Amino acid sequence: MKSFFNKVSVVVLLALFSFTVKAQSNLNNQKPEHKIIFQLTSGDTTAHKQLIKQFNNILSVSPTTKIEVVCHGAGLDMLVSGKTIVEDKIKPLAEKGVVFNACEFSIKERKVDRSKIISVSGFVPAGIVEIVSKQKQGWSYIKAGN
Repeated sequence: MKSFFNKVSVVVLLALFSFTVKAQSNLNNQKPEHKIIFQLTSGDTTAHKQLIKQFNNILSVSPTTKIEVVCHGAGLDMLVSGKTIVEDKIKPLAEKGVVFNACEFSIKERKVDRSKIISVSGFVPAGIVEIVSKQKQGWSYIKAGN
């Protein structure tokens, strides 16, 4: 009888262990809870700081959320070395998967040397087209700044 209970205990423990490992695996392979595309057109550094704070807030409660920000017009300043005041905060967010993109039309229009765009930033040919494409793919749209 004691042997029977020992065997049952081992089976129960193995089942619990298997369930825990599977649950952890599902968390690691979890689809993003949300996909959010932000549009930044403001050169206001307060708006830049608030946007960075918002990204950190989102990821603290929903770490699987995919976030992309498209900076164009005056918002491009957030990604320009020498103009941005949040570069040191952008890099850790990029390491967490937040995508920062500079609009190539805005780069040309504002005569910004492409080499001045911070290294963690990507580029999109047209900011609005990128935003519309993401929306067609089911991403939520948020206008950042003023």
